[in-house]
Amino acid sequence: MDQAEQLRIIKSNRQSQPLARVLAVTSGKGGVGKSNTAINLAIQFRKMGMRVIILDADFGLANIEIMFGTVPRHNLCDLIYQGKSIRDIITWGPMDVGFISGGSGIAGMFNLSWDYLNYIIRNLKELDSLADIIIVDTGAGISEAVLEFLVASGEILLVTTPEPTSITDSYSLLKALYRHPRFREADTKVKMVANRVDREEEGRVLFNKLNSVVTKYLKIPMTYLGSIPQDIQLSRAVMQQSPVSLENPGAKSSKAYERIAARLLGREETERQPRRGMAAFFSHIISKS
Repeated sequence: MDQAEQLRIIKSNRQSQPLARVLAVTSGKGGVGKSNTAINLAIQFRKMGMRVIILDADFGLANIEIMFGTVPRHNLCDLIYQGKSIRDIITWGPMDVGFISGGSGIAGMFNLSWDYLNYIIRNLKELDSLADIIIVDTGAGISEAVLEFLVASGEILLVTTPEPTSITDSYSLLKALYRHPRFREADTKVKMVANRVDREEEGRVLFNKLNSVVTKYLKIPMTYLGSIPQDIQLSRAVMQQSPVSLENPGAKSSKAYERIAARLLGREETERQPRRGMAAFFSHIISKS
């Protein structure tokens, strides 16, 4: 039995189990608030009764653990090389939001043998029983690892700011995704979040500007989720290593995250968004067929 056949068996076996909804949060460049968005959406989902786990797939930085103010005892490397279980490597943060530190295990995963990969996938299947929503906080920019995560995800949240470089880099990221040999337009939904805007209209203008170019040259359908305003309360919460959605629930940025989370959990949104689960997500990443 070849690797492709084994992957098909894993995918077929998962269909009888409840599947988590996987959201990949990404950006064309660093410093635009991607990890802040991932964390605050996780907190808002928890307030709405969802079980949430964040996979910190930005192995170059440790933004999630810094912003949660906690240091994980284990990361993905311990699952791969130390025989730890998936439950062992989950760190539980505020409001019982779980997070898994990818560490260097994300980069090394692409060079593992099938036995190792099979072991990882079998463990990751357990996440579907532990979470309703899994947020993958990818690295920023264009790299092989980032593109693999985005191709595997059916739902991409693209964080963009009004800065010209952010708009240009967001387009470059989508162009690289579009040219990826395993990208399938029908299987991918890109949803933009406008961050650090002065007013709501600015976010809509930003989306229209990016969407017009993407529609013309890439034919990738995009939708607009909403905007996060410039907010001194958010900056203060970051300094306190606490999500603004917890530190100051009444802040205008907290309310904006709440609206976006509600939009993502709306009936129409959830009904049209197929769930893949984590086993299928990683199976897609490591399958080159």
